[in-house]
Amino acid sequence: MTHINVLDPGASPLDYYGFELRRYREAAGLTQRQLGDIVNYTGSLVGQIETARKLPTQEFSERIDAALGTGGLLSRLVTLVMRSQLPAWFQQVAELQARATGMYCFEMGMVPGLLQTRAYASAVLGALDATDLDDRTAVRLDRQRIFDRENPPLYWVILFEAALYLELDGPMTMREQLGHLLSFEHNPLVNIQVLPFKSGAHAGMTGSFDIYRFAHDPAIVYTEGYGSAHPTANPDTVNDCSLRYDHLQAAALSLKDSAELIRRVMEERYGDQLA
Repeated sequence: MTHINVLDPGASPLDYYGFELRRYREAAGLTQRQLGDIVNYTGSLVGQIETARKLPTQEFSERIDAALGTGGLLSRLVTLVMRSQLPAWFQQVAELQARATGMYCFEMGMVPGLLQTRAYASAVLGALDATDLDDRTAVRLDRQRIFDRENPPLYWVILFEAALYLELDGPMTMREQLGHLLSFEHNPLVNIQVLPFKSGAHAGMTGSFDIYRFAHDPAIVYTEGYGSAHPTANPDTVNDCSLRYDHLQAAALSLKDSAELIRRVMEERYGDQLA
């Protein structure tokens, strides 16, 4: 007799997802392989997700919902599953990002997670630890779905020019990443400025930081350490960082000139030509 791993649906969002997937599949009278054939995934993958050994994706969830008539249950659950897989210290930050109406990011050394491509994110996350790298990368990319919601936040990013030159995972990955930044060139809700080397001493010399603004709650400043998050609503800190951000915006290149610099670096350093 085949042993069936019975999940405790209260153990975690991932366990709950797997429990519900199995419950709906069995109610439909389908084997894992039969369901996999219907949604164009392997039965093995269905089984791994049912037993909480593999993370589901949004696409997988949508296909299963359609096939089993769940009323969109799994598509709603997958967001909770992904958020629960974030490092514990970062989960509060992800919740803040999901609620924010405006996010203002200054980044000294690399493209921020909300704008990273899969290959770039994988290179960042795998720098010292390749454990479960595919799943960890998928979790990071899932956060970007906040831009797909009905009322997406305003996202303003100031990148220090060094981020364009820090070559992660080779020229192909960098071409793709810089091209991804350029894809937002005409999106009024995602604005990217570059702070050039020639700006000299600037208001962000002490490091990267984010400011999150909300419809009905006080603004929050977020800074990050090694394996730790530091959000604060202290008014003095918020006012100081808001002033710093204003000065950084003034010192940075315009949106148009920033796009031109990104394009030039992509062409000249990473050997790509835009049509």
